[in-house]
Amino acid sequence: MDNRLRHLAGLRYFEVAARLNSYSKAADELFVSQAAVSQKIRQLEEQLGCKLFIRKGRVMALTQEGRTLFKHVSDGFKEIIVGLNKIQSEPLQGVLVVSSPPSFASRWLLPRLWKFSVKHPEIPIKVLTGSDTPNLKHGEVDVAILQGEDLCVEEGLTLEMLINEPIYPFCSPELADSLQFTSAEQLLKCWLIQFNSGCFPWEEWFKQANISTQGKAMQWVKVGTFDMGLTTVMAGHGVCLATDSLAGDFIERGLLVKPFNIGMTPGVQVNLCFDPSSPRKERVIAFTHWLHEEVNEILEN
Repeated sequence: MDNRLRHLAGLRYFEVAARLNSYSKAADELFVSQAAVSQKIRQLEEQLGCKLFIRKGRVMALTQEGRTLFKHVSDGFKEIIVGLNKIQSEPLQGVLVVSSPPSFASRWLLPRLWKFSVKHPEIPIKVLTGSDTPNLKHGEVDVAILQGEDLCVEEGLTLEMLINEPIYPFCSPELADSLQFTSAEQLLKCWLIQFNSGCFPWEEWFKQANISTQGKAMQWVKVGTFDMGLTTVMAGHGVCLATDSLAGDFIERGLLVKPFNIGMTPGVQVNLCFDPSSPRKERVIAFTHWLHEEVNEILEN
């Protein structure tokens, strides 16, 4: 066996630092100090007789030798992980960690999650919310729910579309009764709810509805989250844009109405992303299958 394989510990530190372009972030992932990462890589460079990193501002950039080594080390570690997963697959029972955009988690996933828990009481679900794409290969997240089209994900991950639906205007029944909507142009006289995230753009909805906004003095209310927007609208203040799946239960309970059946497309696409070689793949399959079943049931009804 090649004697250079004695550097495996140092190569592990190198792979993480190269992948994250940062000694400090590598230290966080490895649960060691930044000084320990720096020392380990310096020892590796001395043993190999070449520089692997150079500092560019706050970023640790790979040298030519570093880039060559990183490609092969990264591929090698991936093969090792695949082998370990094949012999160490975890049972169906156990925790599954799911990440989701806050709006989808609060308005779609969490209200339905009890159904999965009834069906699979042996799989407790931990839900994390955030907009960033989690590290599915090396982090704690098993299934990532991502919004958007043409998403770029890490090689080896599976990306499945869960939902793709148009965006409609929604308001309270009281507002609809008071204004007696007959034309979508009347929405220009309403307070229009916008979200800090920039999702659900009113300008695009009006454009697709063939309504000119040029020279119109529109009234805006900007809120931080989707839930805040729905709460504002249900209180009778203005109109917001949403999808049927995100507003559906409020419509059923008589808290929201859709004044016009004019849908903006492309609307909201929700995707599932996971690692098919994960040691928790049995749980991943059970959860993703359940999600697809829920969506199919909604579409059928």
